[in-house]
Amino acid sequence: MRPLGGEVSLHMKASPEQVWALVSDVTRIGEFSPETFEGRWTRGSTGPEVGATFAGHVKRNGVGPTYWSPCRVTRCVENELFEFSVGTDSVAVNNWGYRLQPENGGTRVTEYFRLEPSLPIRLYWLLLGRLRGRTNERGMRTTLERMKQVVEQ
Repeated sequence: MRPLGGEVSLHMKASPEQVWALVSDVTRIGEFSPETFEGRWTRGSTGPEVGATFAGHVKRNGVGPTYWSPCRVTRCVENELFEFSVGTDSVAVNNWGYRLQPENGGTRVTEYFRLEPSLPIRLYWLLLGRLRGRTNERGMRTTLERMKQVVEQ
């Protein structure tokens, strides 16, 4: 079975600190993502730290349906790693993240997703994984290219 996820990397002529400011500010995701057009911190959270919560306003595949996805920051190392789960408080369905690595005077940015390995998710991935994986990879590439344009200005 294919891995339950994927990733895309892109080099940016910007410091890890500059890139971190974009990837960890969920209120700016609408500037970059082709599917998530808005984000806001929730439940009193105001910034990136493990346990912080936020919601992403998603237009699936860029056409719909439209819904709010609850998210929780699961890993957070300033200027290195920002990861969050998507799902309810008790059940995560998907995990998204950004790894930042200094490289050639800039930063290699890797955006990734990883589905939780529950039986229903494994069946979904078996049936639709290749198609959804390609869609996610295109979306991640678009997101990173848009971020690159901002940090390299």
